[in-house]
Amino acid sequence: MKNDKEKTGGRESASPVLWTDMEKEYKLLIINPGSTSTKISLFKNEQEVFQRSKFHDAPVLLQFPHVNDQVPFRYQVILDLLKQEGVDPAEIDVFVGRGGSACTQPSGVTTIDQKLYDDTEAAVGGSEHAAKLGVMLAWKFALAYHRPAYTLNPTNVDEYCDYARLTGIRGLYRTGHSHVLNPKAVATAEAESMGKRYEDCNFIVAHIDGGVTVSAHDHGRMIDGTMGADGEGPFAPTRIGSVPVLALLDYLETHPMEDVRRMCSRSGGFVSLFGTSNSDTIHALVDQGDKKATLVWNTMIYQICKHIGAMSAVLAGHVDAILLTGGLMRFDDITAGIRERCGWIAPIHVYPGEMEQEAMAYPVLKVLRGQAAAMTYSGKNVWQGFEGITF
Repeated sequence: MKNDKEKTGGRESASPVLWTDMEKEYKLLIINPGSTSTKISLFKNEQEVFQRSKFHDAPVLLQFPHVNDQVPFRYQVILDLLKQEGVDPAEIDVFVGRGGSACTQPSGVTTIDQKLYDDTEAAVGGSEHAAKLGVMLAWKFALAYHRPAYTLNPTNVDEYCDYARLTGIRGLYRTGHSHVLNPKAVATAEAESMGKRYEDCNFIVAHIDGGVTVSAHDHGRMIDGTMGADGEGPFAPTRIGSVPVLALLDYLETHPMEDVRRMCSRSGGFVSLFGTSNSDTIHALVDQGDKKATLVWNTMIYQICKHIGAMSAVLAGHVDAILLTGGLMRFDDITAGIRERCGWIAPIHVYPGEMEQEAMAYPVLKVLRGQAAAMTYSGKNVWQGFEGITF
């Protein structure tokens, strides 16, 4: 019999499922840091006992020079939220966090270990996003309370097709840096509502929140998408989006490089234009007829539509549905604007908020029960170059 820890293709084989595994009650703390919030959920097996979220306006987070500097702050936020719910962290069986910024990874559940933590902290993948704090916080809790920790579908999952990688600069390539967790979750849910599998469908998913990304999903693989935290795609409450290269170079002549890097993921978009990342504040101005706010808000919608159109071309027009998700989908005018410009492409379905908490909890629960296997972080990028081609 093979050892239950034998690795196959980077994935550990699942342990035999025992009845006692199915009966045991597991407590999972789901840690979900975003660009404007820290969200946690406590699950007892499949049941979500509670979900709590703490909003952080941009001026608060910009007090920290680097994303990594937020770890103690966010750790204390989580402790405070748990205390309010009367939960002792020592009673939790496993910690699960969003991730990103390490080497690119396959989709699925990955065990958090010191190597993954170190590469996440160092941002060896080249993208700085608050999602990385999920891995760092989960590992911090795991070490403090001697429990396992996992991550799932981090922002650095890479399933891009070759056409999505190549640029016009030798040695410079696009890679998977985007929202992955929620887009894959809503795409899976949409496929199930159609009586199909995610792997049998083509979707365009627009995740619209503090950051905005638009991605093309081709039969279960996210083959292209905007690299939102890298300064690509629509601008958003905290991000600059795509900017003409020469204009950006001119801007850099009078502004520090670090300021521009920060604007890509933390202080661009609404923050740069209004001094706040609070979308409710901006939308209230829109409702009051403020011309500046109306222009900015509608331009964001326009840019989202433009990138949805681009992803429809990626899928050669074979689109089963356009899925709109994320916190900003609480604003009906975003849906209306996208329907007006993109409704001819495919049916448009809205998933307000996100499905990230359960999307992290349920697969990890299967791992704990021995029904599925977790991967071990390899410390190597998924993509190692074009096959048979050298530049």
